[in-house]
Amino acid sequence: MKSVTKTAAQTKSFGKKLAAKVKDGGVVCLIGELGAGKTTLVQGLAQGLGIRRRISSPTFIIARKYNHFWHIDLYRLQNKEEAEAIGIREILADPKNIVVIEWPEIIKNALPKHYWEVKISIIGETQREIEMSST
Repeated sequence: MKSVTKTAAQTKSFGKKLAAKVKDGGVVCLIGELGAGKTTLVQGLAQGLGIRRRISSPTFIIARKYNHFWHIDLYRLQNKEEAEAIGIREILADPKNIVVIEWPEIIKNALPKHYWEVKISIIGETQREIEMSST
């Protein structure tokens, strides 16, 4: 599925729709350059799941947990061993968890067999192309 959003609000709306697909547990891998709107999409996803807390990027703390919803940003990690040190395998192994991972490339081999991949591309100042697929 491919979509173009023209505003941050539309990107959040896309995230809200994604919530219906992962509400019972699942993994979402977000791919996109810095500033593409990954955290904005996660904010919409969290809203769609009924999470009312403020969602901010976990870039400096790596992971934030909101009940069974995990927002993980691996941007600052160098390798899969560092990801394993934060307990990524245990987090992914719990079928009740909804796990959103920004910069998932370093743990590609640790991902479950089935997950959602969401690619966000900047195509204009506020426009984004979002492409979603499942494995």
